[in-house]
Amino acid sequence: MKILVTGGAGFIGSNIADAFVEAGHSVVIVDDLSGGREENVHPKAKLYRMDIRDAAVENVFREEGFDVMCHHAAQMDVRRSVADPAFDASVNVLGFLNLMEAGRKHGLKKVLFASTGGAIYGEQDYFPADERHPTRPLSPYGITKLVTEKYLFFYKETYGIDHVILRYANVYGPRQSPHGEAGVVAIFTSKMFKGEQPVINGDGTQTRDYVFVGDVVKANLLALGMPGSDIFNIGTGIETDVNELFRVIRKHTGSACEERHVPAKAGEQKRSVISSAKIGAALGWSPSVRIDEGLKRTVDFLRSRR
Repeated sequence: MKILVTGGAGFIGSNIADAFVEAGHSVVIVDDLSGGREENVHPKAKLYRMDIRDAAVENVFREEGFDVMCHHAAQMDVRRSVADPAFDASVNVLGFLNLMEAGRKHGLKKVLFASTGGAIYGEQDYFPADERHPTRPLSPYGITKLVTEKYLFFYKETYGIDHVILRYANVYGPRQSPHGEAGVVAIFTSKMFKGEQPVINGDGTQTRDYVFVGDVVKANLLALGMPGSDIFNIGTGIETDVNELFRVIRKHTGSACEERHVPAKAGEQKRSVISSAKIGAALGWSPSVRIDEGLKRTVDFLRSRR
């Protein structure tokens, strides 16, 4: 298949693009390199350095003739979305619509969409949340992900473009960036290697569902081959609090830094954990990398890149 991976030079997108290439597909990447790195691009993939909001995106669709778009390009910083919701919407909604309009004009058949399994549900009524849980996003970032899901339904009903929506839990692993607010695993690891003091917001008992990037890649490979359209959570169903995360990373880095807390961030979600039972039943996917092993692999990768 001919596959477009938007954001394919970034953390998650590049890992997926590599797997698509290795599976024998023809892969094209559109990435403005604002968060991604050219060194992450597979040598057999073709890179267009371009903002997804650029009108020239249509030329890429016209020239390449994609079967599938795997959409990972995004403004992904929740706190930035709160500070500047207009910018968040310009990338995550208008950028997406720019891609879809080009796609529907030039034969796009299917979209794999990286949604969010944390921000989209908001404060949960039950744990873990399944796909039927009410969607009550508390941030503009979560809102734009939900809006994109609704637009995908529109393009399916109106133009027959199938979609598989993958609602990711907190993804971590090799190539995750320690810069910015997203990616606490990479941030903690980077600071420990530099001898700097990481800080934990609040009492550190807030929990997240951490899923290893290699397991996310497997979910995308399975979704690529499935017929029709659907929505799936991609998570472990296991809660890990920030204090535990800090201690495991400290163990693997060999750091002697202390566990230091600062005041909690306003509006931070207290608990977030999702069920992946649906994709397990439908496609046979399940997470295979446990948190301790995944953190060790991530730390080893970052150590090798120092």
